[in-house]
Amino acid sequence: MSDTSLTIENILAPELTQCRVPASSKKRVLEFIAEQIHQHNGTLSETQIFNNLIGRERLGSTGIGQGIAIPHCRLEGLDHVVGVLLTLEESIEFDAIDNQPVDLVFALVVPKEATSEHLELLSQLAEKFNERAFCDRLRQCEDAATLYKRMTAATE
Repeated sequence: MSDTSLTIENILAPELTQCRVPASSKKRVLEFIAEQIHQHNGTLSETQIFNNLIGRERLGSTGIGQGIAIPHCRLEGLDHVVGVLLTLEESIEFDAIDNQPVDLVFALVVPKEATSEHLELLSQLAEKFNERAFCDRLRQCEDAATLYKRMTAATE
């Protein structure tokens, strides 16, 4: 375990937290995520991020149920984990395991040499999102600042 343990606070920037994003499809959401990451860090290729996210979805949807998706992928040339949190204006089809449309998305882009630490982070996220009350608090956010605060706040 490295000194800088991966926590949601460490990987999610306020600029990559967006509230009520208009999106018409899963593809559009993944495009939006890639755009956001590229705008946040111009050295990362929007196209490559998008292709990697789509590639991961082809292996099986990252829609984990109850309206939540955690799209993720590895990216060459990345030296830290990047998180993106979105609430969507309207739920969209995401081929989720419970066939429910998705309106809460946390994307994770990790370095190519991803370790067990990254898997730990995924399971941390899945655990947090398993709490219905927590998800409801995120969905009720009216602005990105509140959304960021609620996502990074210590669990009550």
